[in-house]
Amino acid sequence: MKLHISNGRIIDPASQLDAQQDLFIDNGQIVAIGPNYDFTADLTFDATDLIVCPGLIDLRSHLKEASQEHSAIIESESRAAAKGGITTLCIPPDTSPVIDSPAVVELIEDRAKKAGRTMIHTIGALTQNLQGKLLSEMTALKDAGCIGISNGQNTIKNTLIQRRAMEYAATLDLTLFINAADPWLQNQGCVHEGMLSTRLGLTGIPEATETIAIARYLLLAEMTGVSTHFHNISTGSALKMIGEAQNKGLAATADVSAHHLHLSEHDIGNYDSLSHVMPPLRTIRDREQLQQAVRDGVLSAICSNHQPLENDAKLGPFAETTPGISGLETLLPLVMKLVDDDELSLPQAIASLTSNPAEILGIEAGQLTIGTKADICIFSPNAHHECQPNDFISSGKNSPFAGWLFNNEVYATVFNGNIVYQK
Repeated sequence: MKLHISNGRIIDPASQLDAQQDLFIDNGQIVAIGPNYDFTADLTFDATDLIVCPGLIDLRSHLKEASQEHSAIIESESRAAAKGGITTLCIPPDTSPVIDSPAVVELIEDRAKKAGRTMIHTIGALTQNLQGKLLSEMTALKDAGCIGISNGQNTIKNTLIQRRAMEYAATLDLTLFINAADPWLQNQGCVHEGMLSTRLGLTGIPEATETIAIARYLLLAEMTGVSTHFHNISTGSALKMIGEAQNKGLAATADVSAHHLHLSEHDIGNYDSLSHVMPPLRTIRDREQLQQAVRDGVLSAICSNHQPLENDAKLGPFAETTPGISGLETLLPLVMKLVDDDELSLPQAIASLTSNPAEILGIEAGQLTIGTKADICIFSPNAHHECQPNDFISSGKNSPFAGWLFNNEVYATVFNGNIVYQK
């Protein structure tokens, strides 16, 4: 398809472009940017009063929770991603089966190609079956297409095995993606440990659960030289540690979930299980520090931490419900709400969803320049609408943002030069 996107405000943080321009696409690539180009389009999309930016890149999206076959999950969630303006998804290894062999990588990539709406990058397992005992065949996983390596939610007990795994990853130039939590200190906790957890009678998770784990990984990273990326940071104390490591020159990056930038422990209210997430919602002070860290660049990316759940997963006593939020379709509105609230500039917000995660992954995406793949998000900054989770395309309707009013909405998503979603 020859596609002409006309009259849009193009914002591309990677090239520092912010101007009303036309965009011309042919054979899946951007061939020209500007007002005067000799081009006969098959389709012209009028983007007047709309923002045209690179397709969003979500660094953490779980596709394992809904009780469906993989093909059905990938089909529904890739459609949800397209509706959210997301053209690249990155999934952790704790799927079923675990991503610890090239065969599983090829299976996921094949089904993603058949869905044809988004690029799905896999993160391979650090150890076999994520059991923390035997190292995985990282070379084979990298050759199969894994973008990085991780042990998912599972902590490796033996520090020597952890060190050897990180050394192996370093030799292959594979980034280690980390979910930083000490499982023994976390125990059976379900909310942030503090006055609220005491008042509600719920077992708390102290902030040291996060900081102890981060300290261990940073010390080992300094020893082994592996590049590290920390997922879903939730506490101000952790931010300080990561910022100091970055200042020392360690190859350490981090992201935060969109919901942690808006919610705090107080949003649990009267045991609202839709606000049951891991890591838990922290204090208002932590939330403010997370927002500041995005502004300062300590947190370079914002992700959905998407976890689609069936309705009954959120029923029952709070502590017995399954943690997680369905976040693909609220990622852009939540990040743009930070712009509306003057917490982030528009270029900062878009960079946290495009060029910054692309740099973390080391992929050629997240930018709008001539010759690059045409993955594009087109959204309105003035489309007032109410969040209605029941209208989500995702198989998971589990969102605490029902009834929230948003000012930004995706009007079209272009993937590989083709319009895969249009409002």
